[in-house]
Amino acid sequence: MAANPPRFTRATNDPAGASLEYGLQRSVLLAEVELGRKTRLDVCDAHPELLRAARSGVGTKTDERCPICDDDLLRHVTYVFGAKLPPGGTCPTTKTELNRLKRREEPVTCFEVEVCPSCAWHHLLRRYPAGGITPKKRAAT
Repeated sequence: MAANPPRFTRATNDPAGASLEYGLQRSVLLAEVELGRKTRLDVCDAHPELLRAARSGVGTKTDERCPICDDDLLRHVTYVFGAKLPPGGTCPTTKTELNRLKRREEPVTCFEVEVCPSCAWHHLLRRYPAGGITPKKRAAT
């Protein structure tokens, strides 16, 4: 049986291309937990590197409590993948670093993930292309 394509709430156009948001998929997953079809062990399995980033203060702290444990505030952590980056991508630690990666000549793909540092809940919020920007040529004098 073929895998289902990811569901997303909307596709938006930005200068770099389409941005996919996974809010609908998140709602379905949380409903599955609430109905008992999925357990906390099924959904609280964030990769150790993602948890390390969230726990060390990388990313953006939100005002939203974890929908699973309600013990901690969620963090939004972004990973960037592309040419001339490590095979496992890179996790920018500041907004300045993320913006620099978004302005690269080489195209990159950014993945923004919400993470609960307490229970290891994680969900892909959105995926968007960036980079691929050709530097402006200096005018001849």
